[in-house]
Amino acid sequence: MSGVDDATATALLTIDLDSLIANYRSLRRLSTPAECAAVVKADAYGLGMAAVAPALAHAGCKTFFVATLGEAAELRALLADATIYVLAGLQEGTASVHRELGLRPVLNSADEIEEWAAFSKAARAKLPAAIHIDSGMNRLGLSAAEVEVVAGAKKSWNAFELTLVMSHLACSDEPEHAKNTVQRKTFDALRAKLPKASASLANSAGILLGAAYHYDLVRPGIALYGGKASRAGAYPFAPVVRLAGRVLQVRDVSPGETIGYGATRTLKRPSRVAVLSVGYADGVFRALSVADNRQGLRIYFGSHPAPLIGRVSMDLITVDVTDVPHELARRGAWVELIGTHVAAHEFAAHAGTIDYEVLTNLGTRAARRYTGG
Repeated sequence: MSGVDDATATALLTIDLDSLIANYRSLRRLSTPAECAAVVKADAYGLGMAAVAPALAHAGCKTFFVATLGEAAELRALLADATIYVLAGLQEGTASVHRELGLRPVLNSADEIEEWAAFSKAARAKLPAAIHIDSGMNRLGLSAAEVEVVAGAKKSWNAFELTLVMSHLACSDEPEHAKNTVQRKTFDALRAKLPKASASLANSAGILLGAAYHYDLVRPGIALYGGKASRAGAYPFAPVVRLAGRVLQVRDVSPGETIGYGATRTLKRPSRVAVLSVGYADGVFRALSVADNRQGLRIYFGSHPAPLIGRVSMDLITVDVTDVPHELARRGAWVELIGTHVAAHEFAAHAGTIDYEVLTNLGTRAARRYTGG
């Protein structure tokens, strides 16, 4: 980890904005002629909206999706001219805030449509908004029955500008799953009952399903950040995140001794054990703990892998470095937890979770460094 000179840092999170932009351009090529938007909710999946969103805008992204009104306000302060959709919809009494900040609520119910229409009419302005259809996930969005109810409400539709009709795929990370086709057909049938507008169905994995799922606009999220969008096939996107921890101490431990809380790992040979300055407070999940007779995550000292052993605690992990050269496994050395050798989805698999959760839980304690962009 050359170039690190902050002696106070115990963990380092490096975010490669050049890789982020390369991933955006790859997704845009895959989805042309559809517009390629970007999902930057949850602080750009934990990587920092303040750096990520301007980099994407500089690369040509014009439309962004966030989850909450608070996130939208932060994004508007960064990008004055971007089109911003708020996925949580129109919370009661917030229409004036949306208008003031130039935001587009994603209307998820008949009540939200009615409120936005009434507000637009009172403001004497055809304010833009999207409609979310539930095509089979059974989360947010208009059900088929609600679509039937609102379809003929001409006064409401005439009061505001419908800029986008969207839905969300439940199983797009499984390309062969039958629900993908069912949802696409349901989406087509239900949106046909509404006023004409641009359509959007594909998230990151949906883009990889092919042109039939692209419509007019695609909404990649995890693939932008180097995540594994689909369970099948190759891993086509560049890694964006590198997480490194610092070695605090290397100690010799005798056979029969135990490691860490709970004494869950007993050493079977004379060992060298490195203590690293990261733990679950830094996003290294406690679920990565490794007891006896289990193989866990491997930490990289240069090109040399070393297994994590024992329990993950709040601030520390322990690694068996018996087979790592002494000049690499030494006090003060930086070692890789996520990066060139261990992708975020591999890190996630060892913890029994997904890379979305890994990225959004990397915490704020690690020193952050942005490169490129």
